[in-house]
Amino acid sequence: MTNVEKVNEFLDKAKTFYFLTTDGDQPKGRPFGFHMLVDGKIYFGCGIFKNVYKQLVANPKVEILAVAGGEFMRYDGMAKVVKDDALLAKVREIMPQIMDLYDKNGWEMGLFYLENGHAEIRGMLDLKEEFDVWRKNGENASNSRGKGRFRMKTSNGISPSSW
Repeated sequence: MTNVEKVNEFLDKAKTFYFLTTDGDQPKGRPFGFHMLVDGKIYFGCGIFKNVYKQLVANPKVEILAVAGGEFMRYDGMAKVVKDDALLAKVREIMPQIMDLYDKNGWEMGLFYLENGHAEIRGMLDLKEEFDVWRKNGENASNSRGKGRFRMKTSNGISPSSW
């Protein structure tokens, strides 16, 4: 299983996940549910009229937080907006009612994926797995990440970053 497939599987298990952006100097989060894996990239979508879309365009550094089965995943990267009619057709197949509502109201769906993605899967007290997901050069990353990263442990062996 590739790293992007691991992230997609975790999002499938979570069903609802939280998409985090910034609005100026304020953090903003909201629940998302839609994602689709196409050609090695996980695409997300929202209306281009929504504040979340405006925020990710203004500052593409974003994070996704998902919880499933006693674990949580942080998935961060740079949101890369794409305009692709074939991808929008796939969205229409997956969510016909939503796309019909968009059509009826004259709204446009904006699609994006995370470039240079990084994911951490954690339990309540420990890091289970950490890896790169998608590199800018278009390759799926399959290596574990964390070499050379400083990890502080307390006397009981718990990393403060997991608090």
